[in-house]
This record gives sequence, C-alpha cells and structure tokens, in this order.
Amino acid sequence: MADGAYGTAVVDGAYGEDVGDWAPAPTPVGAFRLVPVRVERDLPLLVRWMNDPAVAAFWELAGPAAVTERHVRAQLDGDGHSVPCLGVLDGTPMSYWEIYRADLDPLARHYPARPDDTGVHLLIGGPADRGRGLGGTLIRAVADLVLDHRPACTRVVAEPDVRNTPSVAAFLTAGFRFGAEVDLPGKRAALMVRDRPLRALL
Repeated sequence: MADGAYGTAVVDGAYGEDVGDWAPAPTPVGAFRLVPVRVERDLPLLVRWMNDPAVAAFWELAGPAAVTERHVRAQLDGDGHSVPCLGVLDGTPMSYWEIYRADLDPLARHYPARPDDTGVHLLIGGPADRGRGLGGTLIRAVADLVLDHRPACTRVVAEPDVRNTPSVAAFLTAGFRFGAEVDLPGKRAALMVRDRPLRALL
C-alpha cells in the first residue's frame, strides 16, 4: 500500500487470510472497508480518538502517544490472533476495530467459547459520526465480512461495557443477541452474539 493511502493492505499471520484483502462492504452509508493499522501512518489519528473523553471512558487509553502505541504494537507484534484496523468509509478513516479470535483470547475463560469464535472491539472516532446510527450499520457490515471470510466461524461475539448503552444498542441493531452479563477484568460486560445460522433472520 502506498504511504497515506487507505486501500488494500496485507498483514501477516492472522487466520490464513488477511483482513486487509477483504473487499469493501457496500452499506447504506457508503463503501466500508477494514484497513490494518500501520503505526507510522495511523498513530496520530488513533491518539486523538483515544483522548476524546467519550472514548477514553471505555477504552482507557488516554494520554501520550506511547500509551496507544503500546496497545496497538502488542497486537501487531503478537501471535496474529488480533488484528487492529481502521474502519474506512468512502475513503475516510472514521473508526477503529480489533478483529480477534475470541476462543484464543482471555475472554474465553469467561464464557462458553466455541472454536473459531471471532470477537470484535470498536470505537467510532469523531463526535460527528456518533449518535446517528452508523454503529449498528457498520457492526453488521463487519460481522458479515467475518462470516463471509471465515467459514469455520459460527458466530461473532463482542463484550461492550454494560454501562455503554449506545454500544449495546448498536450491537442489537446489527443482529446480535444479548447472551449474558460477564465479569471481565476492569468491567462488567454484555456478551453479544451474532449466530451464523440466524444471519439471514436478524
């Protein structure tokens, strides 16, 4: 990928195919794609988002750039089971996503995980993009991308903080169901599940 461009990218490792190779998803609000993070290109934008009080309340990565950089590099330099990405809508980066193997994550100790469960973390970056229904639309698009590209994955899961009612509502809008409340390190979470067999119904 050319410097500064948000087109296709290749990252090593993740699940046998690369998230950066996934084609854009058509949505009612425009073409949406996941672009794996490149620290040298994307860190300033991520730091700005993480220092927004609305984001910091749940992500707890506010502070100097080194805080966000450590968080992202831990995934980039790790075992490939979590891929940090920018969400790019019609060519403009506007959200941050982590696509991860939930069954290989510490989360699996807190719910009845199944092989190849795929987890999703996200934040909507700019205040202008919040509160207008984008979350549910984009979560559905990302869950569909996961199910399209990972045939072994039977469900997509998420664990937003139960206090983050807009996030929980967005997952419900996106066709996820509420599974349970689970106690995770640092938060009580709502386990949200989107089942492949119910994909066409919800």
